Amino acid sequence: MYYFLSFLTGILIAVMVAINGGLTLQHGLYSSVIIIHIVGLVLITTFALIKSVLSTNPRDEASRVRLFSKRQVWFLYLGGAIGVSITVFNNFSFGRISVSAILALGLFGQSIAGLVIDQFGFLNMPKYPFTKRKLIGLSLILAGIISMINSFELIAVIVSFIAGANIVISRTLNAKLAGLTSVRTSTFFNYLIGLIISIPVFLLLGGSETALAEFTISQDWYIYFGGVLGVGVVILSNITVARISAFYLTLLAFIGQIFSGVLIDAIISRELSPQNLIGGILVTIGLCVNLLLDNKRFKKSRS
Repeated sequence: MYYFLSFLTGILIAVMVAINGGLTLQHGLYSSVIIIHIVGLVLITTFALIKSVLSTNPRDEASRVRLFSKRQVWFLYLGGAIGVSITVFNNFSFGRISVSAILALGLFGQSIAGLVIDQFGFLNMPKYPFTKRKLIGLSLILAGIISMINSFELIAVIVSFIAGANIVISRTLNAKLAGLTSVRTSTFFNYLIGLIISIPVFLLLGGSETALAEFTISQDWYIYFGGVLGVGVVILSNITVARISAFYLTLLAFIGQIFSGVLIDAIISRELSPQNLIGGILVTIGLCVNLLLDNKRFKKSRS
């Protein structure tokens, strides 16, 4: 079941990118970011309150008390702020390059950011020196990405790559905060800080978008569920992390992302692109190569 949930997490991420892109087309780039964070914040707050009220576990009471009373190091709360840039960049790229290309570039950005963090031990993470053998996997991933970019727009390519790199940083900060508090607390602050940051960003850069007084709900109700899917991704990730190996968790999630992205592009364009399919296969093979190297290195370090 947990293998399926990991695969499902990847699918949800791909669908979330597409839905958030549709929201951007309807309400504008910066307005959509605010909507996504409001929906996510309302959902996680409601979930936390219901669970706390219904629960008889003393740990839940303690968790509720320390939600606002106990503060951690300030930079651990920046996961939500960085998450704003991820949402903005992905929404910006939607419509300029394919969904599968956005996801593949994000994967490449995550791979590079992960290598840098491993090499230098940033964010108090353990150091794992870079090995030249990883260039094989990275080359395959890059070849797959190039195959999936159907219309080359340099800015969209760059920001999708940066969004992927920022995912690693945001995910690491949120995980560290969750370890010191709880999953609910970390998710709550992720959306709260994200909303606080997205409001001034909208005021500064979103002047050309629809005014609040002119805001109208779209008939395509599903475009407002990006924040719901975002919360679902966080919850599913925390369920699976402790129950299956990091190797299979990462592999299944990314396979779910890549091939769901290919399918979404086929639905949008009404034809299956052989380039996207081949690119997805190359990205998956490249990811498998690097994950196998990481898995072997991890086993050696433990023996």
